[in-house]
Amino acid sequence: MMARLGPIKRLDLVRHLKQLGFKGPYTGGKHQFMIKGGLTLTVPNPHKGDIGIGLMTRILRQAGIDKDEWEKL
Repeated sequence: MMARLGPIKRLDLVRHLKQLGFKGPYTGGKHQFMIKGGLTLTVPNPHKGDIGIGLMTRILRQAGIDKDEWEKL
């Protein structure tokens, strides 16, 4: 299954980030987070909805993941 850049369920986001080497999610403060090397990435919890494309784009940019790499998952 390819991970196209678009709305995504939180659990799918976590699964794909794990495929890219992130560990977690861990609980701390108000939000969960995942870690890869020295990078800490906050994982949103949109409650009953999906993570929208705008937030997904910001998450990927913060994680240093380009669109092509994401869509190859």
